[in-house]
Amino acid sequence: MKEPVVIIGIGQMGGVFARGFLSTGHPVYPVVREMSIEGAAKEVIDPPLVLVAVAESDLETVLAQIPERWKDRVGLLQNELLPQVWQRHAIENPTVIAVWFEKKFRRPITPLVTSPIYGPRAELVAEALSALEIPVKTLDRFDELVQALVMKNLYILTANIAGLEGADTVGRLLEDDRELTEEVFDDVLKLQQSLTGRIFDQDEMWQEMVDIFRSDPDHGSRGRSALQRLERALRQAEAAGLELERLRTISQGAEV
Repeated sequence: MKEPVVIIGIGQMGGVFARGFLSTGHPVYPVVREMSIEGAAKEVIDPPLVLVAVAESDLETVLAQIPERWKDRVGLLQNELLPQVWQRHAIENPTVIAVWFEKKFRRPITPLVTSPIYGPRAELVAEALSALEIPVKTLDRFDELVQALVMKNLYILTANIAGLEGADTVGRLLEDDRELTEEVFDDVLKLQQSLTGRIFDQDEMWQEMVDIFRSDPDHGSRGRSALQRLERALRQAEAAGLELERLRTISQGAEV
């Protein structure tokens, strides 16, 4: 029998990965909110992967509880993820996937574009998702992972924050509110570059985001967490000494 994969958080997304691992013959050991992570680590001593599939708001709390013996096999998939998130918890080389598919309650899995995966357990994750016919690709370099995560953040933050003031779908943001969308994108890219300490090709990143918008133009822009994402971005900008004028203006309007 193959070794069990541990999944912390069995919501919609955790459930997708559980199905994938089960489809490839890996038992799944679920860790739900009421359970002790340390206790689970005593039960499953040497799992090939410990996938953290909790909500973004719970991520820091969960990472702080990861036992030392599990830190070299952590998998991450949350939105708004960047290297400093796992590095401040002494997790040095996780397996990370930029998830580009959706799973809503009582709805099928909907891939948007190919999901990139990087890290020591990338092939394990890729095999599981491929078993569910979810398109994936494994990355060879850490730099590729950082750019993939920044791209996902650009998509989510631009859509959500521009959607607070503009159209309610990503397609209409491009068609009806393009100037707004470009201004929000510019601010978000500045923030991502500050957070990662890297410079990205602005035209290239913009065009990739536009292509993803156009792949599913009816996708909603705002999302339930849009205002929280905006507030978090402004806090990060303030801490970095950045003045993101367009995001600040949207924030002032959203508070009225």
